[in-house]
Amino acid sequence: MIRIGIMGYGNLGKGIECAIKQNGDMKLAAVFTRRNPEDLKLLTEGVPVYKAEDAKDHAKEIDVLIIAGGSATDLPTQTPEYAKYFNVIDSFDTHKNIPTHFANVNAAAKENNHIAMISVGWDPGMFSLNRLYASCILPEGKDYTFWGKGVSQGHSDAIRRVEGVANGKQYTVPVPEALDAVRSGSNPEFITRDMHTRECYVVAKDGADKAKIEEDIKTMPNYFADYNTTVNFISEEELKANHAGIPHGGFVIRSGNTGWNGENKHIIEYSLKLDSNPEFTGSVLVAYARAAHRMRSEGMVGCKTVFDVAPAYLCPMSKEEMRAHLL
Repeated sequence: MIRIGIMGYGNLGKGIECAIKQNGDMKLAAVFTRRNPEDLKLLTEGVPVYKAEDAKDHAKEIDVLIIAGGSATDLPTQTPEYAKYFNVIDSFDTHKNIPTHFANVNAAAKENNHIAMISVGWDPGMFSLNRLYASCILPEGKDYTFWGKGVSQGHSDAIRRVEGVANGKQYTVPVPEALDAVRSGSNPEFITRDMHTRECYVVAKDGADKAKIEEDIKTMPNYFADYNTTVNFISEEELKANHAGIPHGGFVIRSGNTGWNGENKHIIEYSLKLDSNPEFTGSVLVAYARAAHRMRSEGMVGCKTVFDVAPAYLCPMSKEEMRAHLL
């Protein structure tokens, strides 16, 4: 049994716990939290909960520690720190900062003879793999990535920080015409606004200026200013009734040509439609935790990404079973 530890018990941590239950070669060994351990009620019976600062004291009890923190402030410090004591895996998803994060985690993991995996999820992660495979198969072509329709937790948080907002959620939505243009094989050129719209559902505080809230959201740099954004004001009851989930998904499409003169068009498309973003991400993390454990057992150390993992490391089947049933 592969002994898994979870650092953090929010939506992602709970998703990881559910995924462990579905994998017969794994067990949840411990959960670590910055909250009071006595306040946490796990779904799995009999699993100890410890303070995050005491994690290193339990290193021998865990084969792989999955770090379920946020990319903005948690993972840049947590992953290199815990790589000193554990084999670790995270879902760091700030694309532009991946090279720096990789370097920091790689140094810590190598120095302490551990393996680490970063940026494991669906994007980066499964979408990254599909971009790589498709670009290798169709070297003359163009990649397109569409996200949604789904809840963006970062953008939802940005809405809730606007003055006068009591609560809110934001959905990222692909533009249908843009999807159709890509699928036609015409290799269109887009600006940011062409590919996605943003739908906001906002609960305003009593007496708040709704016109100002809408203007503040639509003009917010780095979040909404570059998109066609719709702001819908609703009640707290409606938000809870109709927008309680955390769905997401999207499409990775490669449009390319083959033939001596590029006369034949091809489309490679990979899509996801997720009822629960954190539960799906947790499932990807757990599969790659198996890979991390196997790769470390073979002597590998240092930081890895999904590009470094052979598919066979992910699968609980033997190689003979894989050849017989999956190939």
